[in-house]
Amino acid sequence: MSYQGAPYPGPTPNYPQSYPPYEQNTPLQPYANDTKNPYDEGRFKPKKKINDPIFLVFFILTVLGFAAVSGIALHDWISNGGLGGGLGKPGAQTGTGVTLNRSAVYLLLLITAAAVLLSVIYLMLARAFTRILMHVTLVLSILLNIGICIYYWITRYYSGAIIFTVIALLSVLAYWGYRSRIPLAALLLQVVMDVSKHHLSVYAVAFTALFVQAAFGVWYVFTVIATYAKWTPNSPACNSGTSCSTGKVGGLIFFETFAFLWSSQVVGNVALATLAGGPYGCWYYFGPKGTYGGEMPKNPTISAFGRASTLSLGSIAFGSLIVTLLDLTRMILEAVRNSAAQDGNPVEACLACCAACFVGCIQNMVEYFNRYAYIEIALYGKPYLPAAKDTWRLFKDRGIDALVNDSLVGMTLTWGAYAIGLLSSLFAYIYLRITSPSYNADGQYTAPLLLFAFLIGISCSLTMSSAIEAGVSTIFVGLGEDPQVLQYRAPELFGMIASHYPHVVSGVPRNY
Repeated sequence: MSYQGAPYPGPTPNYPQSYPPYEQNTPLQPYANDTKNPYDEGRFKPKKKINDPIFLVFFILTVLGFAAVSGIALHDWISNGGLGGGLGKPGAQTGTGVTLNRSAVYLLLLITAAAVLLSVIYLMLARAFTRILMHVTLVLSILLNIGICIYYWITRYYSGAIIFTVIALLSVLAYWGYRSRIPLAALLLQVVMDVSKHHLSVYAVAFTALFVQAAFGVWYVFTVIATYAKWTPNSPACNSGTSCSTGKVGGLIFFETFAFLWSSQVVGNVALATLAGGPYGCWYYFGPKGTYGGEMPKNPTISAFGRASTLSLGSIAFGSLIVTLLDLTRMILEAVRNSAAQDGNPVEACLACCAACFVGCIQNMVEYFNRYAYIEIALYGKPYLPAAKDTWRLFKDRGIDALVNDSLVGMTLTWGAYAIGLLSSLFAYIYLRITSPSYNADGQYTAPLLLFAFLIGISCSLTMSSAIEAGVSTIFVGLGEDPQVLQYRAPELFGMIASHYPHVVSGVPRNY
């Protein structure tokens, strides 16, 4: 049965007896008496208009600039034997001992494959042992903060020790509040994973974004290496007549890092918008495929990707640029802190550390905020600023407590990403020990390669995890706008949410 093309929710069901009762202060209006349907306000069918075109043009120019610099650097690097040699085995031709060769290519490709496999395994474990993993990751987060705090006090790094002492105390105090919400968070995560079983496009989007992210990461690594080899003074490429300077190397690597971080953000956020505006959004508003007489729109994922990669790409690039600039600022402050510490300036190092921590906190909050803004963009096709305003309205009405469950889901998936990054670094270390490539005869490339292996592993896992987090966040956005839909669609899930957050049943007031 349907109403004006939307699923008819039927009578309000009784909540399961296993959930504690709650008092409903604001009566729910039956969905059948609500004149809007899933397509109201441009949902799933926005206006054919390119949003935030300035940021779209800027993003395209940045990607083209990165491709041009990379092409020049890689061409000269390969011409000078940068990729000469074999797999790095003893006795093989491994090129010069000054720069990386083909062995490093094989290493990074193998790391990427291992990260993909480990990401799949972790998601399977997260579905099978959801509550256990949430308890474990919550405790691990607290122990990590305490461990870092103790380490900084032992090494007399007092500025960092003070900051992590405060963080450790806050995490311990917040433990009981978080633990009480684990059942709800676990249910949300399981529901989203079950939804993904019936919409294989979720995995298609996740794996596509994963491979694009991994490929771009490898491309970035070799671009940086080729840039360093081509424009560093006294290098073979420099002696061939190329203008070289340390400033040029630093400027180009800074631009390449900026382009890489921004593009990586955009790739992940396009995947998020595709899933929110496709399978997850349609699941919430239309119901499972075929449940209501086949009302689910045809090819929702393809349509959502088309909107996210064209009309809304400028808006996604806008939000991603903010996070990228914060990330670069934090990296610069970290470099200043390290330099000050090496020069014996504790006051400057302390100030830089505090500033980097502050910027990092802002970055995390903006990333979390943006996830909901991208869902608004995906569902309604809004520009970034209007979507951000509506997201802020949602946050103010719901409060942070209503989103703690989303944080628990993200914590569980993020810890899995860290574990995959560490395992990728371990794999890289074992590979270097076994193959003993000539370029790493003195171990000078061990630390950079382990770092890049960690980054590739964690990037692959986080890109895949973003597909799951998109579902949880989309449910919260739907609850803010139309909670009665979920009340009919999934009464058990709605009953548990209502038992913890009674305010959610009234919906978020809208500004018209």
